[in-house]
Amino acid sequence: MGTLLVHAWTALLVLIPASTVSGSNICTSRGVRTCKECLSIHPTCAWCSQLDISQDMSSLSRCNLKSVLLHYGCRTELIESPVSSMTVEEDRPLSDKAQGYSTDVTQIQPQRIRLSLRPGDSKRFTVTVRQVADYPVDLYYLMDLSYSMKDDLAILRTLGKDLATAMGKTTSNLRMGFGAFVDKTRSPYMFMFPDEAVTNPCLGITTVCRPQFGYKNVLSLTEQVDRFTEEVKKQEVSRNRDSPEGGFDAVLQAVVCKDKVGWRSDASHLLVFTTDATTHTALDGKIAGIVQPSDGQCYVNQDNNYDKSTVHDYPSLAMLADKLSENNINLIFAVTDNVLPLYLNYSKLIPGTTVGRLSYDSKNVIQLILDAYANIRSKAELEVLGVPDELILSFNATCLNGEVVSGVRSCSGLKIGDTVSFNVEAKLLGCPKEKNRTFIIKPLGFKDTLQVTVDFACDCACQDFAMPSNSACSSNGTLECGVCLCDPGRLGSHCECTEEDYKPTEADSCSPGPQAPICSGRGDCVCGQCSCHSRDIGKVWGKHCECDDFNCIRFKGQICSGHGDCVCGFCQCNPDWSGESCNCSRRTDSCMANIGLLCSGRGQCVCGACECTQPGAYGTTCEKCPTCPDSCTIKKDCVECKHYKRGSLFEKKSCNTICRDEITLVDELVFREKSAVNCTYKDEDDCVHHFQYYEDISGKSILYLVKEPECPKGPDILVVMAYVVGSILLLGLAGLLIWKLLITIHDRREFAKFEEERAKAKWEAANNPLYRGATTTFTNVTYRGNS
Repeated sequence: MGTLLVHAWTALLVLIPASTVSGSNICTSRGVRTCKECLSIHPTCAWCSQLDISQDMSSLSRCNLKSVLLHYGCRTELIESPVSSMTVEEDRPLSDKAQGYSTDVTQIQPQRIRLSLRPGDSKRFTVTVRQVADYPVDLYYLMDLSYSMKDDLAILRTLGKDLATAMGKTTSNLRMGFGAFVDKTRSPYMFMFPDEAVTNPCLGITTVCRPQFGYKNVLSLTEQVDRFTEEVKKQEVSRNRDSPEGGFDAVLQAVVCKDKVGWRSDASHLLVFTTDATTHTALDGKIAGIVQPSDGQCYVNQDNNYDKSTVHDYPSLAMLADKLSENNINLIFAVTDNVLPLYLNYSKLIPGTTVGRLSYDSKNVIQLILDAYANIRSKAELEVLGVPDELILSFNATCLNGEVVSGVRSCSGLKIGDTVSFNVEAKLLGCPKEKNRTFIIKPLGFKDTLQVTVDFACDCACQDFAMPSNSACSSNGTLECGVCLCDPGRLGSHCECTEEDYKPTEADSCSPGPQAPICSGRGDCVCGQCSCHSRDIGKVWGKHCECDDFNCIRFKGQICSGHGDCVCGFCQCNPDWSGESCNCSRRTDSCMANIGLLCSGRGQCVCGACECTQPGAYGTTCEKCPTCPDSCTIKKDCVECKHYKRGSLFEKKSCNTICRDEITLVDELVFREKSAVNCTYKDEDDCVHHFQYYEDISGKSILYLVKEPECPKGPDILVVMAYVVGSILLLGLAGLLIWKLLITIHDRREFAKFEEERAKAKWEAANNPLYRGATTTFTNVTYRGNS
């Protein structure tokens, strides 16, 4: 908003005549007296170093908008106004595939850029990342060889070849190595009594086992993967006294001893850490009298043993995180159920680590490593190293299908060869002591980096031509950038006065109004100018000492909440803060839920905190909601958009943003965990889809989707035609039968009626009631009636 106001002010000054320009702007509000201070106010501020300024300009501040300075006659070549810029110095194209054993592989673009930034200004640049196919892999298996891992060692002796074969499917350039650890060889970690227990810590419980040791590099990384099995077969377990092990000692040495272990610079580095116990961390060594902190250096001797185990304390989590990042190593915790929660917490504090559940006999270690490696390769996450405190970086990720996710610097759900990009804004808040600094942006676990060099445009070129004891400054000051910087005890625009000089007649020019106190009561009028009093609590400045940097609104006891500067009674907030007292955060990353939505899609991010609007939703990111739609309803949309490329999420192009689930196709659903949820839904084509939602121990959600949905079969044309024809024939026959039946019934009724009427008639048998006699009678006279 402040930038828009400045631009509006600039445009206004261009349109109005010089005589009407009055008042102040952001450049004149602080009463700065040097060119360097002017440049630090705002990127639009400029400084006029011209010595012979016009009469009209004499009443204006030399620190002003560039358009104002030009308007009042300051020559262009004497205006100090550096402009922020960006130059790409190295920009090799991304590689598609690792070419055999070639090291010329590029997975990040560009590789080197140079920024020139003014305080308060910013520049944007884009970082593109692609994981190439068939990238080399270094796999170092670091195993706990305490007595409780005896069964695991026996299994591993038979799995070496299978492990190499399984990993060989992911890369044609594989190296494998093996290391082992127990704990520090000092009491109380080690059995010291009886004496025989030192050489055989398993004394009294089993056969002879090897003496306790800290860490040993058994097999450096080698292409001869058969040697992995050979060396593992030679190993024997040992035994320590306390429950926690010295695993972090071993992790640190395996990471920093690059030459001993054989890590390649041009490969993915996997460090598999297997144990069934907790581990010692920094300061635990005190109980054994070991107080010297770990210095993060390599101390593996010629015998491949860690020889500072009893001298240096265990490393801290912070040191492990730094060294893993520095050496581009992905740590995989393969641990048993009893210690799983502990290592899950460790993984949250050590970036780039993954956690897998190890069975008690390590039979599932191959699948665990494959899943962990697939999880690592499916994510691209940027980390920043060495960025100065005065520089603020903000990220926007453009993940699959061009979806832009604000405030994040990672993309998940990727396949080998997918390309994602990150838009980075670098903003300089203040001026460091150095003139330039270089920091690194790199994908987590990659060797490829982007080197960013920032030149801080905080100084003016005219400072190089400063002239001490110049006559223009009454020989009592240094002429720098057109103004006199007076020697101690001298005042005035030309250093013509001393602090003891005071002329009452000049008091009027030191008062802002007829009745106002001289210099606002916070300074003395010396040589017609206000000499503001210094305060222990802050700075006082201005023509009449009207401004200060301590009379602003406080929040929680801090001026401007500690997130801005107090300028003349008003808070000017840092870029990530807003509000009258700068107590409202503009950042939204604190509101981002694990599913990639602000406030889980159930609320609004207000001042850096979620305000839940969905009834029944609560939690830091509104992630809890007992009355909200169940997981089946939510995950149904993810199945539709990610697998079938349809649905509302697909149309909104927010599929990969909201759905971080990994979809695995199966023939049928099986029981996996108690927490797994079986779901069914019917689509618009009346097909029934079956899937199972499951969230593993590391928080990664997986959807097991049945390959073939149950869809209603389409009609058979011949059957339909036969059915129709048959139906017509049947209907016709039925009609005929019905007609025949009706006719038969009708005839029988008529016949019955006729019989009934005939039965009722009372006729005489001798006389026919219908007979009528003849009108003429003839008599045969010859007839006598005798036979």
